[in-house]
Amino acid sequence: MSRLARFLTQLFRKPADTSDEGRRAADETTDHLRQAERHLGYSFGNTDLLHQALLHRSFHQQAQDTSLSNERMEFLGDAVLNLVVAEYLYAHFPGAHEGELTKIRSRLVNKRALTAYADSIDLARSVRMSHSAAQSVGKGIQTILADTFEAVIAAIYLDGGYAAARAFIERQVIGALRSGSVATNDDNYKSMLLEYAQAKGLGTPRYTISREEGPDHDRTFVVDVIVNNERLGTGVGKNKKEAEQAAASEALRSLA
Repeated sequence: MSRLARFLTQLFRKPADTSDEGRRAADETTDHLRQAERHLGYSFGNTDLLHQALLHRSFHQQAQDTSLSNERMEFLGDAVLNLVVAEYLYAHFPGAHEGELTKIRSRLVNKRALTAYADSIDLARSVRMSHSAAQSVGKGIQTILADTFEAVIAAIYLDGGYAAARAFIERQVIGALRSGSVATNDDNYKSMLLEYAQAKGLGTPRYTISREEGPDHDRTFVVDVIVNNERLGTGVGKNKKEAEQAAASEALRSLA
C-alpha cells in the first residue's frame, strides 16, 4: 500500500460503530475529486494523484508527513509548464530573440498569471487546506493557488503523460495568451508591443474602439491597434483595457 493510500485510510478510519460516518466521508472525498475533474476538464485514471495535488501542507500538519502534500508535485509541474510554454513560444514567435522569449514566458508563468489560471477553473474550491490557510488573503492565498495549479499539472503528467499535460497547459495557459486574458490586471502585452514598436522604429501603437456592443450594463468593446499606420490586431473585452490587451497580444503574434 502506498504512503498516500495509508494516509487516506488513516484519514477516514472510524470506529466500527461509526462506519456509516466513514463511508460518508469517503463518498464526500470521491465527490470532491469528481467535481475537481470537471473543473479541470480531465479524468484521472489514478485519482490518488489528483488527491495529492490538491493537498496543501497545512491540511495534514498533524500527520507529520509533509511528503504527502503537493510540494514535490509543484516542482515537477513547474518544469513541465515551463517546457510546454517554451516549446510553444519557440515555435510561434520565430522572430523573437532569447531575451524576448524569456520575458514572455516569465509573464505567462509568474504567480499572478498562475493565480488567474487557477481562478479560471475555480481551483480554490478544490484545494484541501487548513481553515487558517483558507482565510489568508493577498499573496498568501495567491501562493497556495499558484502552487496547486503547478501540482495539478504534475498530477496530469504522471497520470496521462506529456501529451495530456501539454493539452491541459495549452487550454489554460496558451489559451489565455491567445485571448489576452492573462494580462487583464497588468499592461504586459501593451508594454511589450510598445517596447517592440519603439525598438523597430515603428512609433507608438495607437488603440481605437471600432465598435461597442450590448446593453449599457453588459457592454463589449472591440478595439483595433494601429502600428505604423497598419492595423495589426483586434481585441474583444468587457472593458477597454481588456480589449486593448487582447489587441496588443494579437499584434505581437502578427509581428513575430
